[in-house]
Amino acid sequence: MGEQQIFQPLTKEDKVTVVIYRIGIVLSAVIISLAAYLMLNSLKHPADALLSLKFNILLISLYISVGLSVFFIHLYISKFKRTLKKLYYISIAALVILLIVGKGNLLGVVVNKPYGPLLLIPLSLCLGFITAKEAFCFRLTEGYILAFIMPLYLLLFSVRMISFEGAAYGLLLIAFMLLFFTFRKVFMPLHFDIGDKSAYT
Repeated sequence: MGEQQIFQPLTKEDKVTVVIYRIGIVLSAVIISLAAYLMLNSLKHPADALLSLKFNILLISLYISVGLSVFFIHLYISKFKRTLKKLYYISIAALVILLIVGKGNLLGVVVNKPYGPLLLIPLSLCLGFITAKEAFCFRLTEGYILAFIMPLYLLLFSVRMISFEGAAYGLLLIAFMLLFFTFRKVFMPLHFDIGDKSAYT
């Protein structure tokens, strides 16, 4: 569980790493919200010539923001952090595949190829790990829900159980939940994320 008492004074490194970790969470929530807006707007303006470029920018930005949280997360058990990093490396490999297959058009692969959304599942698992960790530590129940529905959403979209319109509204729901989660998380005192450093293994 998360520790809410101060076990030791925070060092400058402690403060910086917690801030970077939380910046990653904030950026991820904002980027996913912008992606939801972009998808909903594309329903009204399907001929947007810049849609693919906008999607590319948002998706690559999401990889960066999730990476910030992955590499600066504080976990008592080091093997969990190593596993999370490995999962993130897998997600980067999946991004490379998307770029190669789509010849730079990430949106085309994600929307038109059944395996496209599947290649985003490793990234969603990274973000889901982070939200679930916070849910476990600080009783942010929506974190568990996000960890479950983000990969499920991509799976359902890949097998076409939801349409593009349904995917747009589904992403909007995820964005709202992630913003709520973020609002509850980022204003916590910094020492909550550090806890007892003597317990780190």
